[in-house]
Formats: sequence, C-alpha cells, structure tokens
Amino acid sequence: MLKLMMKKMLLKKNKTRNPLKHPEQRVGVFIDVQNLYYSAKNLHGRKVNFGNIVKEAVAGRKLIRAIAYVVRTESKDEQPFFEALYNLGIETREKDLQIFSTGMKKADWDVGLTVDAIRLSSSLDAIILVSGDGDYLPLVEYLQKSSGKQVEIVAFGETSSHTLLEEADDFIDLSAEKEKYLIFDKPVRSTTAKPIIKKSRRINYRNNKVVKR
Repeated sequence: MLKLMMKKMLLKKNKTRNPLKHPEQRVGVFIDVQNLYYSAKNLHGRKVNFGNIVKEAVAGRKLIRAIAYVVRTESKDEQPFFEALYNLGIETREKDLQIFSTGMKKADWDVGLTVDAIRLSSSLDAIILVSGDGDYLPLVEYLQKSSGKQVEIVAFGETSSHTLLEEADDFIDLSAEKEKYLIFDKPVRSTTAKPIIKKSRRINYRNNKVVKR
C-alpha cells in the first residue's frame, strides 16, 4: 500500500515537470540492459523493445550516442541480440560474465556506464539514463549540479529507486505503455496447406482413340 502511494506521488510529480526538449538539443542515451531485462521479465514476463524506448526517449532531438551495456557469456547465445541492437543504431559495450569459485556470478556495468556518461557529458545537453538502479543517484546529482546537465530517467516505475526518480529532471515509466515498450509474441499463422483438388478427366475410348472431356 505504501509503495503504491509513493508511486502515485512520483507520477503526479512527474506530470508537473516540464524539462526543456527541442530539436537542437544534443542527447546521449545510456542503457543498463541487465536492469531493464530483469525488470521486464519479473514484472511482465516479456522482453524489451529497445528500439521504441530509444525513439521515445530521444523525442525528436539530436541523438549523439546511444550505448547499451551488455554481458557476454561463454555460450555467446546473446550474439543475435547484440547484432539486433547494432542494427537499431545502438552501440554495445560488452563485458564477460564473471563466475567465481564459490559459484557466484557477477556482471554489472555501473562503473563503466558512469565513466562514459561523465566523459561524454561535455558534448551533450541532456543525458538519458535507461535504468532505475539507485546506484546511479550520485551520477545524476553530479551531472546536474557539477555539469549543469539535464538528466532524464527511463525505467519501470515498480522496480525503480524512488530517490533516483525524485532527483531526475524527467521520468518515463515503461510500465505505463507496455504495448509500446515490450515485445508481445505475434499470433502464429496456420501453415497447413490447403488440399489441391484436381479436376477429374473423363476418358472415352472410341475407335481405339482417346477422347478427353
């Protein structure tokens, strides 16, 4: 109940925000793929439509860089996904999945994404962080107060840090329009072939000749 009330308060606050967005504004998009993947999976049992997310976040402005931070496993099963991101115009930063002797697995891009956002901020007017991870709060505060940048958050509201959302200049809740930001399986068309009916031919034998009708 408390979480629901806090979410409503955040959404109400978000409606009162009016961040500057114009066609000449230079924008950088930084995507925490792991955060979005697991949020979409746990909340909705779906995959994320990254193409639509970037398009909506950029909102007709001048996109300078769009970078997705991904994890690479030994099986390399995720390679087609990486290629799909590339075809959408999204760069990828890849890191190997670390497996420790205890069996614990680690794969986070917090530091790498933060470094890139700060490094590229001088050539950007707005930084769009596609993640609801509260660990990025110091990054948001630094970009706003030290660099004077506009920082926008794109994430699933239910799994996002409330403090992070409060600090952001704008927030797009992906759960608000699931049809746009999630991938829904298309109905499979029947592939059953229709039977081919051949017209029969009547044959009469007259005077040892074949007559077709």
